[in-house]
Amino acid sequence: MRARTRFDHQRFDPSPRVARFVTWYAALSWDLGADVHDQQILSHPVANLVFGPEVVNVTGPCHTRVTRRLEGRSWALGVMFRPAGFRPLLDGPLTGLTDRTQPAGDVLGAPVDAVQRQVAATDEWSARIALVDAYLDARLPDELQPSEATTSIVERIAADRTLLRVDHLAAECDTGVRRLQRRFADHVGVSPKWVIQRYRLHEAAETAAAGGDIDWAQLAADLGYSDQAHLVRSFTRAIGVPPDRYARENTRG
Repeated sequence: MRARTRFDHQRFDPSPRVARFVTWYAALSWDLGADVHDQQILSHPVANLVFGPEVVNVTGPCHTRVTRRLEGRSWALGVMFRPAGFRPLLDGPLTGLTDRTQPAGDVLGAPVDAVQRQVAATDEWSARIALVDAYLDARLPDELQPSEATTSIVERIAADRTLLRVDHLAAECDTGVRRLQRRFADHVGVSPKWVIQRYRLHEAAETAAAGGDIDWAQLAADLGYSDQAHLVRSFTRAIGVPPDRYARENTRG
C-alpha cells in the first residue's frame, strides 16, 4: 500500500482522427525508492503500445493476467488501442501478437524507435503525447477499414451484458459463427467466445466487489463453461485470485 502513494497515473484523449483506433493514452510515473511493485494488468481484447525511457514495446491481447514489475524511479506512456484498432498497422492477422510482448520496432519498423527517442528526450507529458499522436496520425489510414466494423462489435459486447452466446451475436451481426470467428482472429487476435467470457468475467468481478450476489453456477452455464469449476479457474487466471477471495478482499461496504 505504501508504494501506491508514489504513483501518478493520468489518462489523455487522442486527437479525433487517431481516436478512431485508440482509446486513450495512459501516463504513469513512479518513484518507489528501494521498493518493488508488481503491477497486475487485467487483460482486454486490445493491443497496447508502451513507450519507456529506453524501449518501446507492443503487447497483443493476452489470455492470462499480465504482471509487470516496477522499481526505482521511472515512467511509461501507454497507448491503449480500441479492439481491432491495431489491425490497420499490421501486414497480417492480429493473432501474430496474441499473448506476446515484443519490441515495437520489430512490428512497426524503425520510425517508432525514432519516436521513442524523441519521447524519452522530453519531461513533459503533453509533449510526449503530441509526439506519439502525430506518429499515429501519420501512420493510420484515412479510408474506412474492415476492422472498424469489428471494433463496433467488440464494444457492443462490452456494453451489452445480455450478450452471452456467440451464435446469438453472429445472428445479430447477420453473419455465420465461423465467419465471425475468422474475423475476430484476424482483427482482434482472440475468439468471440473469449471476448464475451472476458467481459462478463470483469462484470462478475465488479458485482462481487460491490457486495452483490452472483450465481456462479448459472453464470458458468450462460458463458458456455462445462461447469462452475471451469469458470472459477478462468476467473482466477483473469483476475488473479479465486472469486470468493476476490469478493472478501474487495467488497466495499
